[in-house]
Amino acid sequence: MVARPEKIVLPPVVEEFLEATNAGNLQDVLDVFAPDAIVNDQLQPWRGLAAIAEWARRDVIADQLRLHVVHGLEHYGHCVVLAHADGSFDKRGLPDPLEVHLYFTVAVGKIVQLIILRNRSGTSGFDALLAPSIVTDPMGVGPRRP
Repeated sequence: MVARPEKIVLPPVVEEFLEATNAGNLQDVLDVFAPDAIVNDQLQPWRGLAAIAEWARRDVIADQLRLHVVHGLEHYGHCVVLAHADGSFDKRGLPDPLEVHLYFTVAVGKIVQLIILRNRSGTSGFDALLAPSIVTDPMGVGPRRP
């Protein structure tokens, strides 16, 4: 399981994506996506498993992407994750840590959409939004307060 603050509970398929990404396992990364899923990484769109495989090979596996989850919440059926990103990619001009927001849409146990955006504000304003958030238990029974 991906190490993170105790109170953050994410949908199982999001956990699987994070674990596969951090392990550098291309097949496991692809297995979490629906066949017609959409990934938008830094405003670059990829649609369908063949295109997502190209993106994952180049930007996840080859760059040895690692995501350390800082915060996460479920919001109206979507999952938003704030993570620190690291890897072998060119970091010139990037902040340290590099904060990214990952916006997941999940349907029928698969990721159908993933939007990845860099936090360019230089602050983690997301922190204040998450403080009172409701998290969902891993069994999906219902919301509970952290």
